Amino acid sequence: MSGLIGKKIGMTNYFNEEGKALGCTVVEVGPCVVTQIKTVEKDGYKAVQLGFGDKKEKNTSLALQGHFKKASTTPKQKVAEFKDFSLDCQLGQVLNVADVFTEGDFVDACGVSKGKGFQGVVKRHGFNGVGGRTHGQHNRQRHAGSIGSCSFPARVFPGLRMAGRTGAANTKVQNLKVLKIYSDKNVLVLSGSIPGSNNSFVILEK
Repeated sequence: MSGLIGKKIGMTNYFNEEGKALGCTVVEVGPCVVTQIKTVEKDGYKAVQLGFGDKKEKNTSLALQGHFKKASTTPKQKVAEFKDFSLDCQLGQVLNVADVFTEGDFVDACGVSKGKGFQGVVKRHGFNGVGGRTHGQHNRQRHAGSIGSCSFPARVFPGLRMAGRTGAANTKVQNLKVLKIYSDKNVLVLSGSIPGSNNSFVILEK
């Protein structure tokens, strides 16, 4: 499974060959540096660790500074592992968007979704609410309604869908088509939307 780390720039329109406007997301992908190569003999599994985005040394622990110096690179903001990487990489090698992706590929985008804060059941789970305003129920339109049983089991089961914090969770969107690649700017145009806000990190897996 190959992939790279990128940063979400924002959404725009892309006109295909038929002149149809498609909603798409612009992602700055790479350049990524190979910061570690894990092997079965030493680590128990095979993977390639990549780093993206420069970070100040004063904001990096001494342990991580030594880790990045082994790869002859500066400290990185985001680090991610890719198992069964299809390319033969060397420690400290720089990978650009054109080295991994080509136009027409289908990729999976992993990121942290936008946080919505504490929300009710209508927004969080798509409930319809209790119903109309008849019989004096003037403030129950967006409430959850009954949540428990009668004398048996006389409790609320764990995992019941109720109000709570929404968003800010690891999310994956699959099968996004690569519409366009700008190799000189390390920019990738993907069909559809990807999780996260603008300027947030995203992991693209091929």
